[in-house]
Amino acid sequence: MDMSASGGAEQLFQSLSHVYRGFLRGTCPRLMGGDVVKVIMSGVCGREHGKASWEISCSSMTLLEKITSGVLLHKLPADVSAGWEEILKALLEETDLMSQLVQQLHAEDQLVSHLAAKTVSRCVLYLLKKSGMWSPVWQKTCIQVFSSCPPGPAVDACLWSLIEVFKRLLTGPSQETVRNLVAVFDGSIMVLCSKLLPEEKRERTLDIFTFTKSWTTTFCLFLDLLEALTMSSISCEAEVCLRSQRIALIHSSALLTVISYCSEVFIRKKILLFLKKVLLQKVGDDWFPRDGMSFRLRYKSLSSDMSLLTRHVLQAVTAGCLQRIQTEPAASFGGAQHILVDEGPKPDGVMLRALSLVLLKSIELQLQAEVDGTTDVCGHLHSLWGFLRRSYASQVEVTHLCCWISLLFGDQDDDLMEAASSFLSIFLISRRSLGLDCSAMSEVACVSGYNPHCHFVLLLQSISFDHSILLDFLISSETCFLKYFVRYLKVLTGDWQGFSAACGCKPTSHVDGKDEFTVCAHSSHLRPNVEDSVLHTRVGLVEYDSSDESEESETTYEGPAECAIRKKTSVPLWSESSSLLSHHMCTDVMGQRTCGTLDRALLCLSELGQVVKRLQQKKLFPYNPSSLLKLLAEVQDCFHQLNRCETLQAPT
Repeated sequence: MDMSASGGAEQLFQSLSHVYRGFLRGTCPRLMGGDVVKVIMSGVCGREHGKASWEISCSSMTLLEKITSGVLLHKLPADVSAGWEEILKALLEETDLMSQLVQQLHAEDQLVSHLAAKTVSRCVLYLLKKSGMWSPVWQKTCIQVFSSCPPGPAVDACLWSLIEVFKRLLTGPSQETVRNLVAVFDGSIMVLCSKLLPEEKRERTLDIFTFTKSWTTTFCLFLDLLEALTMSSISCEAEVCLRSQRIALIHSSALLTVISYCSEVFIRKKILLFLKKVLLQKVGDDWFPRDGMSFRLRYKSLSSDMSLLTRHVLQAVTAGCLQRIQTEPAASFGGAQHILVDEGPKPDGVMLRALSLVLLKSIELQLQAEVDGTTDVCGHLHSLWGFLRRSYASQVEVTHLCCWISLLFGDQDDDLMEAASSFLSIFLISRRSLGLDCSAMSEVACVSGYNPHCHFVLLLQSISFDHSILLDFLISSETCFLKYFVRYLKVLTGDWQGFSAACGCKPTSHVDGKDEFTVCAHSSHLRPNVEDSVLHTRVGLVEYDSSDESEESETTYEGPAECAIRKKTSVPLWSESSSLLSHHMCTDVMGQRTCGTLDRALLCLSELGQVVKRLQQKKLFPYNPSSLLKLLAEVQDCFHQLNRCETLQAPT
């Protein structure tokens, strides 16, 4: 077919449609290979077709991206794929296709530049797979744009293209290729970094930044690039990392400055979510499964870099950054939220959780790293609680600080477990450094809101003491519950008095018109009211008692002051202590005192032990739970001894 003779845009559209339909059918088009190459090239260039050039260029780039993806991902039959590969080879080796595509990266139209970025990325990956070489024209263009262009469509398109290449390579087998890619762009990325981040320790330099729409878009893509670079420092086993791979850690002070002074809500939230992923060792989780990837000590200075990040966070809090951060109303899809007359808009929970976890994790890691115990744990935590009070304004009245964990993270299991785990570490390290006994430390921790006993009781109450939900957590890979649970049980068995105190509570405080928290008069421990809690009741993912050898169960609540007893028959007891516990709960406990939170908590743990033991015996538990069962048995023994002492002391 003679394209110069046909000339018209309409015929070119028909030819492109013919090629595209052939690709969708999984066949090669009837046109000869050379003609297909001419059709695609004419479409990508598209400039000589007047008003139709935009549509022709977009259609051609979409077609080329689909073809390249199909070949790369092996979505086509082998014989058909070979035909398309010949066409791609001709396009990439015998024409100036890449030069034409990278020119489109500069297009003012964002759709055109984005389609060009997608297509270029696929072509770069295809060339790399076939020849092991980068596209020189792509490499040169991106470096020039990063080094010389201001924020705008060209920078955005090059950033998007580089990020896409990084993502694909990070999931591949060759980490040497990733290392080479970072080395190629290291210098130009650092130049771009200097344009987008304010100078260290000079907050007023933010005045020169105009937070335009172009800057906002470019900065968001830059954060995605930082995530890819940070992940590359984890996955590559080099002892020394390049500067660009360490930006998120060594320039964290500049990122925190942007949070404090940037007027764009989305920018502040995106930075906080990124820092949260860095500190929780979850960079890249939104892109693909981790496959066991973690922050192992990949390069020599990683430990000191992480310490620098946590120190910058704590310094920013000390300098009053929380007072400068404005919280916006939570997003509501489909329109504005309905707000009662006496209520204000609810704050953005995603942002508040991210900020809280960034601070909690920074305190934890800084305590672990230091040897002189200089971190002001109480001061930092009270800064956080003050910030949260301002954020929730008149909607929440919390008189016991340990309850913030439930208010913030009650409906986000993964964040809840991370927060509980950090609080537990802070508690243990502080107890060791202060040299306090268990009872005194629990009182100190309650004053600043990090008593792990209160947190565990709040967790049990939020799930209505349902052992099957704890079992869901234990076998889930989505949270760090197993690690947290084992560590907490060790604390519980060594501080039974602290756990008992956290379970015994009376008067109330107020949340959104509902009685939410009750407080212990003698020790100020606080817990949610189980019967009137606004925290949602979780539903177990699996019905573990539905097997042939299981029994039907029924939970009966006689009243708010009475204990819920799970009625079971012919249950294979998992330890002798559980039998003693059941006896005492049905006789001594119910007969001599009101059954409250403590009894329900121990019954929940007892039932958890029973079902884990049964699953272990049937070889259905996903890992060896022997250590867990031993700790649960120790908890049962503590409770049995307590009940026996009360029985002996009771008047005859």
